[in-house]
Amino acid sequence: MRRVFLLLAVLAASGCATSPDADPRDPLEPMNRALFNFNDAFDEAIGTPVAKGYRAVLHQEIRTRISNFFSNLGDVFIGVNNILQGKFQDGVEDWARVAFNSTIGLAGIHDVASEMGLEKHDEDFGQTFGHWGIGSGPYLVLPFLGPSTLRDGTGLALDFYADPMNEFSPSEVRDPLWVVRLINRRADLLDASSLLEQAALDRYIFLRDAYLQRRRSQIYDGSPPRQRDEEVNEPPPPAVK
Repeated sequence: MRRVFLLLAVLAASGCATSPDADPRDPLEPMNRALFNFNDAFDEAIGTPVAKGYRAVLHQEIRTRISNFFSNLGDVFIGVNNILQGKFQDGVEDWARVAFNSTIGLAGIHDVASEMGLEKHDEDFGQTFGHWGIGSGPYLVLPFLGPSTLRDGTGLALDFYADPMNEFSPSEVRDPLWVVRLINRRADLLDASSLLEQAALDRYIFLRDAYLQRRRSQIYDGSPPRQRDEEVNEPPPPAVK
């Protein structure tokens, strides 16, 4: 991750020139498009074939159990982020999900918490920074990781650092788990990728706009205020009552 962000900083320093018609949210579009094309080529050559092979070999039920296992790990810091955003009830529910799924759900492979009525949330440090009033900053395309912003990229580094899977040892166990996690995630997105290829004339713009709209909606819990076209950094969300 350190190497990725160092590369990003170097590219940003060399790609700051923008055209007068550039989207104000995307002042580094030339650099971002180059990284988008790199990611696209990598995914076409390696990511998609591996994901298709993975999905062909493993039955959907097994893939669901694998997704549940990694989702259970994610609930730990989803709870932390809900607490940091002042959503204490959601945070407690997230940790209750971990407790029930890790025990009754056999290390998380069965999502018994959802069956018990405990809703699955989706929070990360990028959303927490946004809730605290930190603007999104410029749109960024991260090598291998895809759409982000300066704020969300910083949050992503913290998400990675705090991920409970980093505590797994030895590395002979931890590293293959990271590989399986990434492949499983890519396999889950295969259908969405096919739809994107059919629907988008300019896939870069389509993904950029979709990402920024989705992140804004997530930060405001699905009810974002109206935003002027010229605004780059959103105002802070209202305090949780």
